Amino acid sequence: MKALIASMWLVLGSAQAAPVAMDDQSQLTVTPASVAPQFVPPAETTIPDNAFGKMVREGHALFVDTRRLMPDAVGNGMNCSNCHLDQGRMAHSAPLWGAYPMYPAYRKKNDKVNTFAERIQGCFQFSMNGRPPAADSQQMTALSVYAYWLSTQAPTGVEIAGRGYPEVAQPAAGYDFKRGEQVYREQCAICHGSQGEGQKVAGEYVMPPLWGRDSYNWGAGMHRINTAASFIKYNMPLGKPGSLSDQQAWDVAAWINRHERPQDPRLVDGSIEKTRVKFHAKDGVNLYGQKVDGVLLGQGTEG
Repeated sequence: MKALIASMWLVLGSAQAAPVAMDDQSQLTVTPASVAPQFVPPAETTIPDNAFGKMVREGHALFVDTRRLMPDAVGNGMNCSNCHLDQGRMAHSAPLWGAYPMYPAYRKKNDKVNTFAERIQGCFQFSMNGRPPAADSQQMTALSVYAYWLSTQAPTGVEIAGRGYPEVAQPAAGYDFKRGEQVYREQCAICHGSQGEGQKVAGEYVMPPLWGRDSYNWGAGMHRINTAASFIKYNMPLGKPGSLSDQQAWDVAAWINRHERPQDPRLVDGSIEKTRVKFHAKDGVNLYGQKVDGVLLGQGTEG
């Protein structure tokens, strides 16, 4: 019996010592867009009339009106719903119901296992160019509860069709800034402005800026041309998703991301090159620390 127990402990010890494989979620791995999403998030009419439902509604409000309701946390002109369309519901637009069930998860971006709250904090730091609220704050709790509610009955730890932005492979011809500028002028400027400045009504952004001081910073996932191309291909122009070719999506993503934006908050020793090597050299297709038309990108815009 002692020999059997010793043998069992040996097996268990070996299993525990084995390396644990953890998916990297710096760039979401997603099912192809050709796979139709099967999951349907709950309707707003099903939100319960109790304390939990009140928190869901609070999280929803923060999600769609982030900049106005969380001015201390947002440092630009963005709302959560600018990248996660239809109030975080839309498939192929990084919907909350596809994200919440996949955390905790390892992320190469910060080389640690992240909780869902930490993932949201990353959005505030990079996409919102702001100061993340505390993980145990009322606001973070509300945002997490809203995401949890949207994922009601979704499988846990399972890649759901429609999660993330479907990958659009780089065209054989690469990308071209001039072609991208033309696509932008014809398809994007009407909403986002000729200079990527966005649109305001009564002093509040109704269409987000795509570059400049009020846009996402150089650490945001959307600064990757491949990520922006995927978002654009399956979600833009607004109301006409899928109307651009893969080539057009890559060209216009490159045009948008060749413009200056707020500095990467992870700036290493004040050096763009050190920051490029540490954080950008292997982070998809991006232009941080590269010269475009003789101008070094990554210098950042003034806050």
